[in-house]
Amino acid sequence: MNQTRIYRKELADYFRRGGKVKADWRIGTEHEKIGFCTKSFRPIPYFGDKSIQRLLERLADCNHDEQWLAVFEDGHPIALKHGLASITLEPGGQLELSGAPLVTIHETHAEIARHFDMLRTLTQEMGMGFLTLGYQPKWAREDIQWMPKSRYKIMREYMPKVGKLGLDMMLRTATTQANLDYLDEADMAKKMRVAYCLQPLVTALFAASPFKDGKPSGLLSTRAACWLDTDPHRTGTPECVFDDDFGFESWTEWVLDVPMYFVMRDAKYIDCTGESFRDFLEGKLPQLPGEFPTHDDWELHVSTTFPEVRLKQYIEVRGADAGGWPWISALPALWKGLLYDEQALQKAWDLVVSWQHADVVELTRNVPKDALKTPFLGKDVHHFTQIMLDIAKLGLNNIDVCDDKGYCEAQYLSPLFEAMKSGETQADRWLRLYHTEWNQNIDPLFANAVHL
Repeated sequence: MNQTRIYRKELADYFRRGGKVKADWRIGTEHEKIGFCTKSFRPIPYFGDKSIQRLLERLADCNHDEQWLAVFEDGHPIALKHGLASITLEPGGQLELSGAPLVTIHETHAEIARHFDMLRTLTQEMGMGFLTLGYQPKWAREDIQWMPKSRYKIMREYMPKVGKLGLDMMLRTATTQANLDYLDEADMAKKMRVAYCLQPLVTALFAASPFKDGKPSGLLSTRAACWLDTDPHRTGTPECVFDDDFGFESWTEWVLDVPMYFVMRDAKYIDCTGESFRDFLEGKLPQLPGEFPTHDDWELHVSTTFPEVRLKQYIEVRGADAGGWPWISALPALWKGLLYDEQALQKAWDLVVSWQHADVVELTRNVPKDALKTPFLGKDVHHFTQIMLDIAKLGLNNIDVCDDKGYCEAQYLSPLFEAMKSGETQADRWLRLYHTEWNQNIDPLFANAVHL
């Protein structure tokens, strides 16, 4: 915790301090799952005998190799922690593993396996399942219970003021994301530009949310479409990333333009929705008149921005639908191959350097519907995604970190190459099954998309 006052000139230093020498680069993986009751397929409530609350309590109490400690808010467990990893709750009870920063994707793959192993016995015993897809396929927003976290109450009241689908994003979506390091400002700027350009391709490739309200939504990534109408001030693709002089200062200016959500005082959230952090820097925040922000306040504000790629003291790539275990491992493998090898990063840069901000914004808007078939720059997304995958494979082969069987990390790209070969995303496959074997009944998806 750092509760000393932060001055305007120090804001960009927060990001600058994130730079690490290459030997210290790590990769973290976060993945969410949408819970349901196996008998009714209904969302899991927070309270009750068979509930999210009880699941967290039992995960903390059960005997396994990793001891997870419960985190409480107002007496209710809302998270578990083990070292640098955590299990947290999204607003609608989506269960998220925020993995530890790890050196290899082999370690990531093992971490995911331990997580699923830990959940499997308890969830089966408690009559629960967790869907690894991008959007709640059957139940409406009103059918989902809000988790008892005070920050979500503030966001819940604010979201409808700035977009039509913010509450759906909070309650009904699930994602997989990867977190990566940078060397310095120049390395950060290059990686951010590449990541923003390639993120729509990743959204298309990982599309896994074609259903809404028990039927096809007309989209392949309903989750990605939700983000397009959530909050235009804190989502999307900031134009500054495409400036030739993009760096920590320009990102700081963008973050300062994002309206505030809240601050924390005495472990309580204070509603500051719509207020300006710039005013806070001058002691003019109406909720705390005469007070100035601390380093912790700035870090919290940075975490309430939700662009497709987010800079903190590392880079978060945030635009993929949740998927099953092979797809979870594939996401950090893809980004590691693209961004952590110099030859691959340069090839990725050469691929996208001519892409303009408007090109990427339009592509981001279009890929939720047609995914790999989306037209782009006279070709289609499938064409550019194949190039991206080949670059990522090159990067991982160059890094050449092998497991005990002698296989390098490129093995984890297999589901992505298979999707490219078939031309069928996870969403395409489920739609095909829905219209054939499932006889237009959504319920078989609850067995097909469970990976515990």
